[in-house]
Amino acid sequence: MKVDLHVHSYYSDDGQSTPEQIVESALNNGIGCVAVSDHNEWKAFFDLEKDGRIIAVPAEEVSSSDGHILAYGISSRIEQGLSIKETIDAIHEAGGIAIAAHPYRWVTGIGPKNVIDDFDGVEAFNARSMAGDNFKSTRLAKRFGKIITAGSDAHSPGHIGEAYVEIPDTCRTWQDVMTALKEGNVIVGGRSRTIIGSIRYAVRTLSHWTFRGFRRI
Repeated sequence: MKVDLHVHSYYSDDGQSTPEQIVESALNNGIGCVAVSDHNEWKAFFDLEKDGRIIAVPAEEVSSSDGHILAYGISSRIEQGLSIKETIDAIHEAGGIAIAAHPYRWVTGIGPKNVIDDFDGVEAFNARSMAGDNFKSTRLAKRFGKIITAGSDAHSPGHIGEAYVEIPDTCRTWQDVMTALKEGNVIVGGRSRTIIGSIRYAVRTLSHWTFRGFRRI
């Protein structure tokens, strides 16, 4: 089963996809499970769970004071703006696992030096990152020696499934998916952002960042 562990819906400030569009796109692209990790929000999980056509993982992309952290398997929304250590502790208190999201990304990545032992793993592959960054993230994840994840970071329906992990087809629930991740029973796949795509992303990110008063999402 292919699992896209980093997808955004319209509950994110910069997301466009409705929960229904996420499900339809996932099914069309052979994705059997999705973690809708919206920025500082986890509402989409309940929409996908109600739909029931694919497995949905309760997730959130939390804006810590030093960059983005992915939270999977949480039982409540995680507060933004905390330090890295405080964010990880809050995720663990909510029953989840804490993953360093796209650690080498400009502006929103926490940076490799901030991948502390308290993290449960690292996002090794992100379809919105350049190949070089994904190579370094994969190397960091393997050196870290814990959970390895991957996701499209899709903010619109057409990009869902561009990066993923493959897990055993025997997984039937999001709890099964979490177990597969923790056991390291995954294969990473996907494609990186092109140079042209990266230039467009940099211009768009700088524009949004300036408009927000140089405040991270």
